[in-house]
Amino acid sequence: MELVNTKVEMLKDSITYGEKSIVSRQLIKSQAGNITLFAFDEGEGLSEHSAPYDAFVQVLEGKAEITIGGKPYRVAEGEYIIMPANIPHAVKANGRFKMMLVMIRG
Repeated sequence: MELVNTKVEMLKDSITYGEKSIVSRQLIKSQAGNITLFAFDEGEGLSEHSAPYDAFVQVLEGKAEITIGGKPYRVAEGEYIIMPANIPHAVKANGRFKMMLVMIRG
């Protein structure tokens, strides 16, 4: 078995900010799910949407407001939140913000 892309990295240093934008980097993508890093510049966000699978968000740096089902949650570095399947959610950065999104298809 050959190991590909096997290396040790600091998670929050694995993605960089882009000016006035959202940068994403997919670490793993498979039929079982995916792991994606996001870096939001100050004031950037994702508009309300839903996904057919539960999603786990780990805050790597900064602060944000994540709205789930119309209820806002403030999250900060070191915290996590679960966004349930089929419930509308949105993300708004309060300053520069990095997160890891883990989505597992059930």
